[in-house]
Amino acid sequence: MGRAWVLDTGTKGTGAQMVPLERVLKKPESKPEPISVPPKRTPRSAEAPEPRQPPKFKVVDVMTRQVLVEGASARATVDLLENVRSIVDVRIYIWEPKAERWRMLSYRDQKLLWGFRGQLSPISAL
Repeated sequence: MGRAWVLDTGTKGTGAQMVPLERVLKKPESKPEPISVPPKRTPRSAEAPEPRQPPKFKVVDVMTRQVLVEGASARATVDLLENVRSIVDVRIYIWEPKAERWRMLSYRDQKLLWGFRGQLSPISAL
């Protein structure tokens, strides 16, 4: 007797094909998927991180290179900028505690700080 053929439609996107019946009835054993075990987590340190300190600013006059204020808070820096004619007349630096040095603010950051002029009420004397 001849072989029995069937139409196999289990192919992906290539269309159906004619295959022997034995091939369809006898499915190849599928290999089990490997088990994925995530690595063990490392425990977090028990100590809390240091609280962030408020930023400290330094303002330097461009023409005279005179330090107008050093180690000032943001509010005190904005109050000082009230008396400055233009943002290009000063350079503003911020203290980087990890590097232990003053870093000059970008022009964009200086403009942001400059934008607070006139919006804050002056520091009241205690």
